[in-house]
Amino acid sequence: METMPTRRRERLAQAVIDELKRQIQTGALSIGDRLPTEPQLEAQFDVSRTVVREAIADLRAAGLVTPIQGKGMFVTDSPASALLTPTEVQSIPQTLEMIEFRIAVETEAAAIAAYRRSAQQEADIRLANQTLAARIAAREATIDADFAFHEAIARAANNRHFIDALHRFGSRSIPRSQFPTLPDAEGSDYLTKVLNEHEAILEAISDQDPEAARAAMRDHLTSSQKRYRRLAR
Repeated sequence: METMPTRRRERLAQAVIDELKRQIQTGALSIGDRLPTEPQLEAQFDVSRTVVREAIADLRAAGLVTPIQGKGMFVTDSPASALLTPTEVQSIPQTLEMIEFRIAVETEAAAIAAYRRSAQQEADIRLANQTLAARIAAREATIDADFAFHEAIARAANNRHFIDALHRFGSRSIPRSQFPTLPDAEGSDYLTKVLNEHEAILEAISDQDPEAARAAMRDHLTSSQKRYRRLAR
């Protein structure tokens, strides 16, 4: 008979859930991999079968694992949102509002920067993107460097209101700062895509082409908007 207090059992189950989610997130457990058996999980986490079954039920409800009759429980091709914490899920609508606001403001900032920027301001934008590239290569945190790139463009517009708008939110305006458990939040493939989009914006500003700068910034932010809309599904 199960005599463990309910709260303690729930805490133990959550520990199992968090660890298995971490393994799925990092690729230690890949799509199609079979989970360890219940007895193996009991031994691995030193918990009861009830705890293991509660944890697996939670993972199954989240769409992270699915049973195959006679074979066991397998990791599924689940939505990324299943790996988010409740707080992250709740922040999705606010993140989408933030991106919408940034599209309205930063597309025009980029266009204005294309014809107003000084040589030094162009160099500052380029340096900010080089710093981001170096952080990506070194597998270091990139959020502040990403924000610095956008801040340099706002400064190059030579209109204090663009800077004020960005500073109101600071680096938390970079969407992935709100989703630290998102599997590719700091993944090299995703960050390389961001870097390439930045390069397109930079080159349009360097060429003093306002329409191209506006379009490149819109493409960059719209790409981000689509990414986080998918999480809301």
